[in-house]
Amino acid sequence: MYEWIKALHVIAVISWMAGMLYLPRLFVYHCDAPPGSPQSETFKVMERRLLKAIINPAMAVTWLAGIWLIWKGGWISSGWMHGKLALVIALSAVHGFFSRWVKDFAADRNTRSAKFYRIINEVPTVLMIGIVILVIVKPF
Repeated sequence: MYEWIKALHVIAVISWMAGMLYLPRLFVYHCDAPPGSPQSETFKVMERRLLKAIINPAMAVTWLAGIWLIWKGGWISSGWMHGKLALVIALSAVHGFFSRWVKDFAADRNTRSAKFYRIINEVPTVLMIGIVILVIVKPF
C-alpha cells in the first residue's frame, strides 16, 4: 500500500505545483485587464476554477498522503523531513496568499503590480527545488 500512496502523493504534488506555477502567471495578465472588461471577467473564472478544481484538492491530497507516508515510513525523526515539512508549510502559506489574491481580483480589489506577481511567481519554484533536494538527497 505504501508505494500506491507514494504514487498518489507524487501525482498530487505535480498537480499542486502546476497550479501554483500557473496561477501567479494569470495574475500577471489579469493586472493588464481593465476591471469589468471581458478579459478581466475571463481571468476571474480561470483563477477561481484553477484554485477550486485543481490547486485546493491537490494540496489536500498532498498533505493527507504525505502525513500517511511520514507515519507509515517512520520519517518523523529524520532531519531532512523536518526541513521538508518547513518548506511545505511555507508553500502552503504561499497557497493561502494566492487564495486571498484570487478573492481580491474577483472583487476588483487588486492593488499589486504585474511586476510583483512576476517576482512572486518564482517563490513556489524555489520552495519546490528545496523540497525535491531534501527528499532525494536527504542531506541530513
